[in-house]
Amino acid sequence: MTTSHALQVYKSIGAHGEVKYSQHQPQNGKNVELIEFRSDGRQSDAGKLAGKTDANQNTPTQNPEEQRVAQLEARIKEQESNANAQRCQSLRNNLTNLNVGGRIYEMDTNGKRQYLDSREIEVKRERVQQAITQYCS
Repeated sequence: MTTSHALQVYKSIGAHGEVKYSQHQPQNGKNVELIEFRSDGRQSDAGKLAGKTDANQNTPTQNPEEQRVAQLEARIKEQESNANAQRCQSLRNNLTNLNVGGRIYEMDTNGKRQYLDSREIEVKRERVQQAITQYCS
């Protein structure tokens, strides 16, 4: 069995640190490794990085510092995405509360409830809806 007929498995680390195995290359995995198994079940060329097995690919290898920077940038992007999702959920919850009706209040600096009239509630509802439209596409 040639290398092209070998079983290829991608090993990666998921967003929450879990190890994943797949026959398809993951789009957003960390530390992706391509494992090839020969017909006798043994690994062939163990430890090759995914996407680096084709000699025709011109992807430059990164030095350790570039890898560290790329990992940090990916982690920051993931954290920003998670924070944005949390903000959007909070905005949606606020809009739901504003649409339910009933008495709505805000706490003032002294910790006392300040009840909003219908005009103030409508203004808040419009502002929250605008924020959802802008940030939660």
